[in-house]
Amino acid sequence: MSSERLQKLIARAGVASRRAAEQLILDGEVTVNGRVVRELGSKADPSSDHIKVRGKLLLFTAPPMYVMLNKPSGYVTTAKDPQGRPTVMDLLRGVRGRVFPVGRLDFDSEGLLLLTNDGALAQALMHPSHGVPKTYTVKINGKVEDADIAKLEAGGMVLDTGRTAPCKVRRVREGEANAWLEVTLREGKKRQVRLMLERIGHPVSKLIRTRYANLSLGELPLSHTRFLTPEEVRGLRTAATGAMAPRSATVPRSATAPRGATVPRGASTPRSATVPRGATTPRGATTPRGATTPRSATAPRSAATPRGATTPRSATVPRSATAPRSAATPRSTKAPRGARPPRTRNGRTRVASRG
Repeated sequence: MSSERLQKLIARAGVASRRAAEQLILDGEVTVNGRVVRELGSKADPSSDHIKVRGKLLLFTAPPMYVMLNKPSGYVTTAKDPQGRPTVMDLLRGVRGRVFPVGRLDFDSEGLLLLTNDGALAQALMHPSHGVPKTYTVKINGKVEDADIAKLEAGGMVLDTGRTAPCKVRRVREGEANAWLEVTLREGKKRQVRLMLERIGHPVSKLIRTRYANLSLGELPLSHTRFLTPEEVRGLRTAATGAMAPRSATVPRSATAPRGATVPRGASTPRSATVPRGATTPRGATTPRGATTPRSATAPRSAATPRGATTPRSATVPRSATAPRSAATPRSTKAPRGARPPRTRNGRTRVASRG
């Protein structure tokens, strides 16, 4: 086998996620053939090298596993909690082999949690550029107004964890003192749903994740697990490539928007439209931005402007269209060579008589 990066091998062995594997390397917890490796990007061959994490030899024969858990509140989404609180690993009854959670749910939150030993897939699903959708059913205090829903969906809300992206919010049902909403995000900031709703004055009293990518919680009982079907795993791989969250659609350069039509966000406008040679712009028509007028569309040099006709602003008058030099009135009339000037007498002109 060829050499691969250590963090990728550790994730594939199901020890930890790729990000957590990088931290294990930096902490000096990984050895290759008895030598401690601390540099990220170091490679090893799993078929010939002995790779150990915290003294345990990695085995790469374990088949990939994909588990769905309906997490109850009161459990930490981690493999081990330094404060001694119960973790989601305590709920994995009947799961043989090591798996780790993909993403996280808060201590007080419930619902769908994915666990796997496929480190590459887990890393791709958690990458923010893929925008994997996550849907939550939320119980809030009070009734939410349409303006508040529009504010949540527009995004741009500044939280401690950063600025929020646009999302989808739908009313599920309303009571006298509270309401249920369905919120779909394509990002995973810490406690984002709770902080967003607290910002508009509606604290969250209960939060349940019902969907993750193509997965649905369905009728899975609380605190129970089940393995994913092959079709569900294929759907996760599709979501991990970003196919479920297209960023923006681009308009081909040859396509132009009709007059008065609005261009959708993310659509690119063609750079320039060229007018074919020999075509003239009709009177009163406006030239679109970026359109270039060919040289042949201007008036020919030999064409003269008729009397009484007004010259349009965009038309250029050729040099040949101006009056010729011979037609201009001379400044002074000079006598031809050899001609004698007429004789004058007391200021009068005297004409010499012939004969």
